[in-house]
Amino acid sequence: MQAFVEIDGVSKAFRGQPALVDVTFAARPASVHALVGENGAGKSTLMKILAGVHRPDRGTVRLGGAAVAWRSPSEARRGGVSTVFQEFILVPTLSVAENLFLGRERSGRFGRIDARGRRAGTAAVLGRVGLDVDPDQPVASLSIAEQQLLEIARGLVDDAALVILDEPTAALAPAEAERLFALVHGLRAEGKTIFYISHRMPEIFALADDVTVLKDGRHVMTVPAAETTPVGLVGAMVGRDVGDLFPPRGAGGGAAVLEIEGLAAQGLAGPVDLTVAAGEIVALVGLEGQGQRPLVSALLGLEPPHAGRIRLAGRDVAGAAGPSRAIAAGLGFLPEDRKGEGLCLDLSIGDNIRLGVISGRPLAGLRPRLADRLPRLFHDLDVRARSPSQRVGDLSGGNQQKVMLARWLARGVTCLICEEPTRGVDVGAKAEIYRLLRRLADDGVAILAVSRDLPEAIGLADRLAVMRGGRIAAVLPGAGASEESVMRAAFGAAA
Repeated sequence: MQAFVEIDGVSKAFRGQPALVDVTFAARPASVHALVGENGAGKSTLMKILAGVHRPDRGTVRLGGAAVAWRSPSEARRGGVSTVFQEFILVPTLSVAENLFLGRERSGRFGRIDARGRRAGTAAVLGRVGLDVDPDQPVASLSIAEQQLLEIARGLVDDAALVILDEPTAALAPAEAERLFALVHGLRAEGKTIFYISHRMPEIFALADDVTVLKDGRHVMTVPAAETTPVGLVGAMVGRDVGDLFPPRGAGGGAAVLEIEGLAAQGLAGPVDLTVAAGEIVALVGLEGQGQRPLVSALLGLEPPHAGRIRLAGRDVAGAAGPSRAIAAGLGFLPEDRKGEGLCLDLSIGDNIRLGVISGRPLAGLRPRLADRLPRLFHDLDVRARSPSQRVGDLSGGNQQKVMLARWLARGVTCLICEEPTRGVDVGAKAEIYRLLRRLADDGVAILAVSRDLPEAIGLADRLAVMRGGRIAAVLPGAGASEESVMRAAFGAAA
């Protein structure tokens, strides 16, 4: 069968640093072609060339046998390429409908925007991705998962022949991900070619017809998915054996650090009781929207509780106006949206780390002491960067996550809350982050990890707290848990 997409000798460099080096492979029509590799392997750069964001320094891209050299994303879109990038490009102050048709507005009488047609088109596209929201609702009011579905919906507005999906399930709950998989199968049945970028092996082998592996900007292999295995792909991606993905569980038995007693707050249906001990990792799991984020907001002091107590290392922090009291008591926080809520992308790595150190503390003397510690932090966390002065927005997702961890290591915390600790992170970096979290726990830090990824939660945690209907429905030992037992608790089904 003749290829629909042909990548022929494509190379691209930024500031003299090669991002792609003579990449050559092809994708068949009416197929799902997975593109995998570590962060920094060149996947996003290649997709941005296909999407018209970048132009190659050398090489040729062909679609349907015709060479293309897009000069802009809009030209690529008109040429039949639809792209859903991992990082959201939504405009928070605009409505859902306005975001969907931004740059695609149709005019009615007297040159005015056809608002009625836009609403009808919005309803149809949202239905395809299973997103039930008001078309006039501001995007800023949507959850991260809803914004992810909206990004996917934007990619369906144009009837494109090539659809690029970059980590489309990173923020989706299992039920939402299943709807996406059905959508991908439907697009393939319509004759479209789909490039699917993901770090999640089950998704790749459930969806992909073919798989291409990139490493350090070079093509490693392209094979039918049926002719390889997860172990084979990981070996090709990282160039080494990552060993067991999860480190051994901790010994436990430490003193209580985070104590939640009878907590009631906005978004929680009933009193919540939970304890996380020193040296322990507890995973907060459950179906989407069961109270996980409201509980985290209450712990951070972003949402004052109606009742109950929150203690950190014996210090009462409930009712604090903002997170300052909790941070002063030893709390650290890694948000799910690291670019929107966790990092200042235009600042350096060093300055981003300093933000955690100086919070609530006098500045005098901190900068020199931190400067002395930065090289050791870089070494211990294996941050892949030229120096602490490098802009943090230029780092891969895995290295950005390590910078956020370094912030709290530099400050010294007794409790760390992590939302989706490996969202959008490659398999090699996942293993490193799991080891770092376990090492923190072994050093006496209490860790509460919120994760939609059940295999991750079960493999990493000492205990799993399952939320249902705004309450803690069950607490399961990690060593004996299974996806089935967690889901039974999440749905309230009898054992």
